Amino acid sequence: MAAEAHLGWLLGRGATFGHIKQLHAHLLTTGLFRRSPPLRTAFLELCALSPFGDITHALAAFRSTPHPATTTNDWNAVLRGIAAGPDPSGALALFARMFSLSPPRPDALTLSFALRATSRSSALPAVFQLHALTLRFGLVADNRLVTTLLDAYAKCSAPEAALQVFDEMPLRDVATWNALLAGLALGPHPHTALALFHRMVSSSLPDRETPNEITVVAAASACAQLGSPRDATAIHDFARRRGLDADVRVRNALVDAYAKCGALDRALDVFRSTGSKTLVSWNAALLALAMHGRGALALRLFETEMLRSTVAPDAVTYLAVLCGCVHAGLVEDGLRIFYSMRGVRPMAKHYGAVVDLLGRAGRLSEARDLVDAMPMAPDAVLWQTLLGAARTHGDVALAEQAARKLAEMGSKGCGDYVLLSNVYAAKARWGDVGRIRDTMQGNDVRKVPGFSYTEVDGAVHRFLNGDTEHEQWRKIYRTLEEVEARIRALGHVPETAHVLHDIEEEDKERALYQHSEKLAMAFGIAATPARAPIQVIKNLRICGDCHAAAKLISRAYGRVITVRDRARFHRFEGGECSCGDYW
Repeated sequence: MAAEAHLGWLLGRGATFGHIKQLHAHLLTTGLFRRSPPLRTAFLELCALSPFGDITHALAAFRSTPHPATTTNDWNAVLRGIAAGPDPSGALALFARMFSLSPPRPDALTLSFALRATSRSSALPAVFQLHALTLRFGLVADNRLVTTLLDAYAKCSAPEAALQVFDEMPLRDVATWNALLAGLALGPHPHTALALFHRMVSSSLPDRETPNEITVVAAASACAQLGSPRDATAIHDFARRRGLDADVRVRNALVDAYAKCGALDRALDVFRSTGSKTLVSWNAALLALAMHGRGALALRLFETEMLRSTVAPDAVTYLAVLCGCVHAGLVEDGLRIFYSMRGVRPMAKHYGAVVDLLGRAGRLSEARDLVDAMPMAPDAVLWQTLLGAARTHGDVALAEQAARKLAEMGSKGCGDYVLLSNVYAAKARWGDVGRIRDTMQGNDVRKVPGFSYTEVDGAVHRFLNGDTEHEQWRKIYRTLEEVEARIRALGHVPETAHVLHDIEEEDKERALYQHSEKLAMAFGIAATPARAPIQVIKNLRICGDCHAAAKLISRAYGRVITVRDRARFHRFEGGECSCGDYW
């Protein structure tokens, strides 16, 4: 019983990897590793899943037991560890090996762990194969397994298959609904997730399927992706009616959802009214303020309230505060926070935020020096940050250096090429612009198309640059002509410096005039009552010309226009933007 006692001590008191190796040696020398399957499985679980374990060692120990001495439980222990590790695809390879052997036969847990690996590695073909095995082994009555199956379909971007599995289930519970809802919400199908939520709350469901706190959190996550304040309010109202809004997880999700839907004041109201704030609560509020360019308020919340509370900041907290300083141009405050971090070791993202802070302020040499002083190798994101700063301030040498570093790292993102092209275009170096375009074609790099969408009367309208696919496109362009005339009368001059073509000025202006965010704004003006607010969500960063135009449109039409781009919110009102022209 010495091994059993040692194992119990490890589980109950904590240990190190050294203790695990000692236990393994004892099990081998006494023969218990081979003779006692329950003890061997417990050891493999400890080694594969505990914080002080090592999946490589667990796998080596597992393979040292010759087939067929290994049991299904042994396979499951190692599969579970690999599926939760940094390379989940390895679990699928191990499962394929197991399936080629007989015995042991995979059971419901085996399939479940393999499905979790497919979710994390986006291996949709493997999900179909595992679904077939679930049917073949007669395991469709296993509710937990089928719930994992539909979750895998949802996370692998197969919503139709996930919904079909869901609808065919003979018995469902709230965990089933939640798994599908969360899988859809966290993937590229937030609209489907919200439709499922509305189906759930409008149906007469048995008690076991009654929505709970997890349901609301998943729905709020979908809403955060979509950016619809109307849906955020509906989810919040539902949570209040059901008495679910007291849960801190629900409140944190609502803070995030309201913030990402442009309703910062409502997000802060929910945060302020939360009694027992957790670390996630503080981080959600700080990130919300940073996203909306309220850096000074984020700094005050952090220094005068959070640091005086019982909740200690973590790496996410400091990153949120630094991002707030970045978006508000609070350079000295950001540097002070960075150099005063306590209890948290700065990571690459923190250095990246400070490099961004310095770069936006035009302090390019300091930003470059900080990159050289980093204790870790700068990653592609950091070099892209420097490239963006070089583009903003027209530093060709730094832009070329950053682009070379990105090429050496194997980065092939279209944004790298576009930023360098912008630098050359601003200097009218059209030969270099053409060279970059040729390189992109040679490397099969395609520019990500810009698109924007806006919601009117519950319907989402999506626009591409130069779009003529919308059913009301003629009306939209007529409105856009009127908009252009009004803002020109207010002094708008199109910013054509960064249009990536050596073409006539009139053609450059036409290209800017047809940007997707301008089309969305024009549609909002045409389709909503006078002075009604307009909200636009864009997949890329808003360009300088659209930013300048939006300020004047808000003034000309008496509208509040909110634009959420890939990095932050811009709130245009009365000819001004909440970012203070610093973004």
